[in-house]
Parts: sequence; structure tokens; C-alpha cells
Amino acid sequence: MTKPSCVIVGASAAGVSAAVQMRRMDYPGTITLVDADPHLPYERPPLSKALMDDAEHGLVPIQPAETYRDLDIDLRLGERVVEVDPARLTVRLSDGDVLNSGRLVLATGVSPRRLDVKGAHAANVLSLRDAADARRIGVYMARGRPLVIVGAGFIGLELAAVARERGIDVTVVEAQPHPLAHAVGTDVARLLTDLHRGHGVRLLSGVTVRELIGSVDGVEEVRLSDGRRLPAAAVVVGVGVDPRRGLARSARVDTDSFGIPVNEFGQTSRAWIYATGDVASQPHPNLPGRGRIEHWDAALRHGAAVGATLAGNPVRYTDPPYAWSDQYGATLQIVGRVRSTDELVMREGASPDRFLAFWIRRGRIGAVAGMDVPRDIGAVKRLMAIGAPVSTGLLARRDTDLRGLLKARAGGRGAAADVNPVN
Repeated sequence: MTKPSCVIVGASAAGVSAAVQMRRMDYPGTITLVDADPHLPYERPPLSKALMDDAEHGLVPIQPAETYRDLDIDLRLGERVVEVDPARLTVRLSDGDVLNSGRLVLATGVSPRRLDVKGAHAANVLSLRDAADARRIGVYMARGRPLVIVGAGFIGLELAAVARERGIDVTVVEAQPHPLAHAVGTDVARLLTDLHRGHGVRLLSGVTVRELIGSVDGVEEVRLSDGRRLPAAAVVVGVGVDPRRGLARSARVDTDSFGIPVNEFGQTSRAWIYATGDVASQPHPNLPGRGRIEHWDAALRHGAAVGATLAGNPVRYTDPPYAWSDQYGATLQIVGRVRSTDELVMREGASPDRFLAFWIRRGRIGAVAGMDVPRDIGAVKRLMAIGAPVSTGLLARRDTDLRGLLKARAGGRGAAADVNPVN
């Protein structure tokens, strides 16, 4: 009998999680994890103060090297999958090797968008997705000269915080009126704006980049849509991403505007091919329709669910999306997705560096965001998991014990602790 085989393209959080979960659920075949990046699989995007100083030692591994050996997962790093053969169920690598692939998992992720303006291809116009990107950014940051960040998303704001903590002059340019308003609404977005401005970030909203002006050596100024010019030794662009769908299309797998459409178990339009992580266009109870969930925790959990399914134990990923971002020594945490029809309840005493906000949906918590309140967020996650009805008045009070409220709502039973699927 032929031994089953699985090739996973992309040693991302989702790809690694799928491989590890397959082994832990006794998948009997070969598992090969392929990635063009030569490093041991690491957390991406790699964003930390340590990494900006040393792009090798600052990488945080998803799993220690011995885990792959112990679980008999074959790592093919520094190589690319250049062809998928649907007829033979094989993949061909950039070194010429051809691998049997009775099952194929596409965890190919996303690519950063570039600015469509003059000067956008200069050497000092950068993005941040991998270790090589971090190394390039670190070189410019080490010079201590002005930095312009285009896009006030999670990556842009976290990079701004890292730069300001190093004393660098930072300007963030955001096309929307408020940063991260799509994720946390305008009231919380204003708190985040105040947080960064309070630390010396020049945050310009409602404007776009018109042109990048410079010489043969690179960009020197950023000209905005309102005519202002900003000095810049480097420009980091974080204006969104595009799914990597090339392999899927070459394998004649259906794609859409979000990425690679999958069913509730991660299966694509071809039964032997699955997709997971940022590239997966998936159905999810917290999304209004099919879409991507581009967060580290979601990638881990969706990858683990796909891995379990491939091991013969079908699992759906339905947990509320969870995201976090470290900024100025505190952590912003968000659970769930905010909807325009939700009622916002802000806990008393909110300030830019410490707050807790709830979005109420049909008498229950639909989403929550908090800065520097990890224990409260943990309790709220469990309240959300059990679907407990809540009082907006209680949530707004600063002295409400959320863990006590959880215990009361759960009938004294508590709630199951979160488990990292790859730990």
C-alpha cells in the first residue's frame, strides 16, 4: 500500500500549525514543509526592537528545530514550489526535485502592496513581511534619520512605536480619517491617535502620498496630496496586501478577490488541495461573508483545524478572531469583529495608554478591545465563548470584576482555557 503524503507550501504560522497538528493526530504519511525563506520558520511579520538591531538573532521561532525532527516533518527551506501537477498529484521544487503530494496545503500568505506613485521603486522605499525586510529597515533605522510610514495599520503603528523608542523622527501618513477605525471604531481609534501623538509621532490622517521625490540614491522627500512635503531617509509602506494565488491558479484551483476560497474545513475547489492562513478566503461566523482573517492567532487555529481534518478528524475554525499589537510597552488586544450596528460601551477612566471597550450585539459581547488590560481581556473572551448576556451598565463601571462576572454567568463552572494549537 502506498504511503500517504502531504506537501505544505509556506512555513508560516498556518503551515507549521497544520503540519504539527497532523502529526499530533497520528497522520501516518510523509509531511514536507516547503518555504523560500531559508530561516527556521519564524513569527511573521518579524517586528521587534531586537530584530531591528539584529535580523538573525531577533527572529522568534514558531517551533524549536527539534520539534520538526521529533515529529518527522521534512523542512525544505530556501526552496520554492515552481509547479503543481494536478494529474500526477506531485509538486516540483526549484532545485528540480519532484515530490508526491496526495494532499497539498497552500499556506502561501500575502504580499505587501506597493505605492502606485512616482519614486515608489527607490531602494529606500520598504515594506515589512519577512526577515530580509526587517534587516533592510534596521539598517536605515540605525542611522537615526527621519522615517515616513505610509499606512496606519497594525504594522505601521507598531513600527512607529519601535522607531520612536529609538528616538527617531517619525511621520505616519494615513488615507483614512482615523487609524484602525475599521477594526476598533472611531472612538478607540482616537485613543490610539492620541497615544502615538503623545509619544511624538506626527500622525497625518485623511491624506495620501502623491509623489516620492529624490535622487539616484533614493527618496529624500514625500509629497502629500495636500501639498505638504516630508523629509524622509526611508519610507516604509503598509497600505494593504494581496493574496499569493499564483500556485492555486496554476493548479486550476478557483480563486476570488480575497484569495483561495475554501469550505468550512479548508478544502479548495480541488478535493486534494487545501488552503489555510492569510491566503484562505474562508467562511467564518464573525465575518459578514467570505473573507480573509489576517491575524497570527487565526492562522494558528485555522492551520490546526486543517491539519486535524487532513489527519481524519474534521475540525471547523469558528473561534472569534484575536489580534494583538505591542506599542510603547503595552499591548493592544482585540477579540471579535466590530460591526457598525454594535453598541459601544467604554469602561470608565479610558485613556490612550489604558482602556477597555466593548461592542454589544443583541445583549451579548460581540467584540472587545483593550490596551494594557490582559486579564480583563481573558475574562471577556470567556464571556464571549459562553454567550453570556451582559449589562452595559456593569461593563462601563471601572470597579466591575469581570472574572467574578464570568464565574457568575458560567454557573461557577468557569470556561475552558485557550490552548495554543502548536504549543
